Amino acid sequence: MWRTRAAAACVICRSLTSSSYGIKRKSPLQNLHLVSRSIHHPYYPSSKFQRPPLRISIQQFSSLNRLPLHKTKLLNVKHGYQSHRNFWLARLASRLLKVRYLILGSAVGGGYTAKKTYEQWKDMIPDLEEYKWIVPDFIWELDELVDFEKLLKALPDADDLAKLLPDFDKIGESLASLKGFLSPGYNLVSEVIGASELLLLLGSPGETAFRATDQGYDNDKQFKKVSDKEKIDQLQEELLRTQLKYQRMLERLEKENKELRKLVLQRDDKGIHQRKLKKSLIDMYSEVLDILSDYDASYNTQDHLPRVVVVGDQSAGKTSVLEMIAQARIFPRGSGEMMTRSPVKVTLSEGPHHVALFKDSSREFDLTKEEDLAALRNEIEIRMRNSVKEGCTVSTETISLSVKGPGLQRMVLVDLPGVISTVTSGMAPDTKETIFSISKAYMQNPNAIILCIQDGSVDAERSIVTDLVSQMDPQGKRTIFVLTKVDLAEKNVASPNRIQQIIEGKLFPMKALGYFAVVTGKGNSSESIESIKEYEEEFFQNSKLLKTSMLKAHQVTTKNLSLAVSDCFWKMVRESVEQQADAFKATRFNLETEWKNNYPRLRELDRNELFEKAKNEILDEVISLTQVTPKHWEEMLEKTLWERVSTHVIENIYLPAAQTANSGTFNTTVDIKLKQWTDKQLPNKAVEVAWETLQEEFSRFMTEKKGKEHDDIFDKLKQAVKEETIKRHKWNERAEDSLRVIQHNALEDRSISDKQQWDAAIHFMEETLQSRLKDTESVIEDMVGPNWKKRWLYWVGRTKEQNIRNETKNELEKLIKCNEDHPAYLANDEVTTVRKNLEARGVAVDPCLIKDTWHQIYRRYFLKSALNHCNLCRRGFYYYQRHFVDSELECNDVVLFWRIQRMLAITANTLRQQLTNTEVRRLEKNVKEVLEDFAEDNEKKVMLLTGKRVQLAEDLKKVREIQEKLEAFIEALHQEK
Repeated sequence: MWRTRAAAACVICRSLTSSSYGIKRKSPLQNLHLVSRSIHHPYYPSSKFQRPPLRISIQQFSSLNRLPLHKTKLLNVKHGYQSHRNFWLARLASRLLKVRYLILGSAVGGGYTAKKTYEQWKDMIPDLEEYKWIVPDFIWELDELVDFEKLLKALPDADDLAKLLPDFDKIGESLASLKGFLSPGYNLVSEVIGASELLLLLGSPGETAFRATDQGYDNDKQFKKVSDKEKIDQLQEELLRTQLKYQRMLERLEKENKELRKLVLQRDDKGIHQRKLKKSLIDMYSEVLDILSDYDASYNTQDHLPRVVVVGDQSAGKTSVLEMIAQARIFPRGSGEMMTRSPVKVTLSEGPHHVALFKDSSREFDLTKEEDLAALRNEIEIRMRNSVKEGCTVSTETISLSVKGPGLQRMVLVDLPGVISTVTSGMAPDTKETIFSISKAYMQNPNAIILCIQDGSVDAERSIVTDLVSQMDPQGKRTIFVLTKVDLAEKNVASPNRIQQIIEGKLFPMKALGYFAVVTGKGNSSESIESIKEYEEEFFQNSKLLKTSMLKAHQVTTKNLSLAVSDCFWKMVRESVEQQADAFKATRFNLETEWKNNYPRLRELDRNELFEKAKNEILDEVISLTQVTPKHWEEMLEKTLWERVSTHVIENIYLPAAQTANSGTFNTTVDIKLKQWTDKQLPNKAVEVAWETLQEEFSRFMTEKKGKEHDDIFDKLKQAVKEETIKRHKWNERAEDSLRVIQHNALEDRSISDKQQWDAAIHFMEETLQSRLKDTESVIEDMVGPNWKKRWLYWVGRTKEQNIRNETKNELEKLIKCNEDHPAYLANDEVTTVRKNLEARGVAVDPCLIKDTWHQIYRRYFLKSALNHCNLCRRGFYYYQRHFVDSELECNDVVLFWRIQRMLAITANTLRQQLTNTEVRRLEKNVKEVLEDFAEDNEKKVMLLTGKRVQLAEDLKKVREIQEKLEAFIEALHQEK
């Protein structure tokens, strides 16, 4: 047993000397146990001889490899020699016992020592699970992608592999020389190298916790034992220093990369290579989205092409995040009020200069100049106001903006109005529902990336947008969550763990691809982007959230956010764009088939082409107005003018003058009344007649069907052009003045030169009087009812009032027969006499009814008398030439009608000249202006050119254009890949 204990003690001594892996240490033999020396070192010299310094290499202990290989006669005991006794049986037994006990003791002691050493090392190593975030996620996923067991079997030994490793210093120098053009790959290599160094740092905790000396085993006792908390603090500080170091290296390399790429783009922009630059990939994609936007607005057709949809509660910081991604303060800003009133599509692309421009404008805004930034913000605000319809607060119309600059991540973002919970005063009642419908319309696209913005400075329970996003993307496969105003959240939130829960996706019911925390300023709208970036980096460097591992390094800053969003955007584009192209190809085939079946003989003219065709037809019809003959113009003008003024001539001029006693008074009355009429009413009436005549002819040409060539699809447009042109056209103001002089001179002339004019005047007078007599007979018939013949043939009767008027008429006719020269008005005593006569026959009548009936009865009597007098004057031209001397016949009324007829002819001729020389040309000019205005107003064209045929042609054009753009984009995408 004593020898067994000695062997075990020797094993313990040897195990204590091996303090590290593969490190050789030397120990003097005196330090070994006495029994161990006597057993394992039989040739140890005595004190009589000089003992050499013995140093042995510390190796793994085995009791068998130290057994003597030959017989010994002396044993080394206390540096002396003993005589060997020749008891071979005892010696053999002891030797066998020695081997057994040595094996057993070695096994027990070695196992105990190994277990104790393992437990000590395990206690000294900190928990590395808290630092997994330092290493990129793809490192942890390598075991799923690579079969390491097969790889390890195929690999050579470590020594041989070390000889095959390249010189990393030289590779680093080569990468540094190409960092301008291979910046993405160089950045990735830098991150992997940094992560590898961090892994090495974490993989050797003994180097951090201990410092070994070269003094041998005696100095091993001086290792300092450090507590777990201090070890964790040291590791965190070292990790942060390493992270900051690589962060500064990355920033320096990215800055150099940005400058080099800017130089390259400027060089291409100046045309040094004398080649035409192609459109960038993102510009081609943005054009496709613009076409689809117009297509959807007209026909409500959904597309599933990816874009980044930015949604969030009002004042959550959506606009600030977009500005940080675009690296410019481009949006209007307000404090707590709604600023984004319509969707704004922002296309980010790389370019030599930091500029912005609208889709429908050629002006470039230099984003490095404050005056251009202010002008851009003002222009966006004006466009938003103009897009909002009256009575609304928000608009569905999309404003398209392109931003180019060095270092910008290529993507397409759509900034939507902020989601609100309450409609305040000044807003339309449906504002809340409209914002929800706009947001859902963009988010329901299965390929849209939802950038959900949440204000970190307010309570999470007040969030509205998270519920909306969780409804549209319940699995979170295309949602990226962004927590803004983290600096305010860190100050105000009582429990920082709440922020950690938000970023880890444990607080909100929604799910997301990634979670980011950003700081977009201090709340001052005058801050520059550079100052905000510096403030954000400084905040996160000093933030306890990062130091205490509540936030991970790749989840903070808007820079990391923009990189992640851009990667997701292009991944989604590559996965879905070919599928969308195939869908539009199938749609195009269906539309073409439908057109061939419904309109086999018609060309596929879209709305713009149809409008141009209609425009040419309308202009041709306006030119046709100049082909109208002068005779046709004058006949229409003279006829219409007389119809308009005949009542005034008969009632206010002829009838009053005819009541005079002699010809002199008649002519004087006529002259006075004609002069008053010419000065006040006649020129204006003549111009009105001319304008109405022009309108009638214009309308006739516009609405007249052209036989088989007529296309009724243009009728609505022609009617709108006609109405708008008539509304805008105004007759020349000088026309009335010149016309008044001409009419006054024509009416003053009384000299009829020949018999032909005399007969024409009599014919004109006779037609006029007969027309008036016919109208008067019709009025009297309506007053007294049908006569006996109609009552007998049509079985109709008279009303009570008609019977009274009939009795009154008969009584008044008796009065006229008694006095054929009765004046035009009844005296009061005559009215009383008629009333009493009727009452005597049992007819009660009102005096007003008597006078009203008398007016029509006397008018009929006068017109009949005038017609009889007109027949007498047919042969009166001879007496007229002699001024009716020695003749009882007086034909002054014929002269009056001749003057009126001549005035009408001269007025018609004058108006015709004004029409053909001036007004038709001005009308044609107005038509062109109206057509130009309609051409610029797309809503007007959509409203006026409607129908299945137009819609089908428009769909065909849009689908073809979209398909061609998508195919060109896919080809460019493959070339870039």
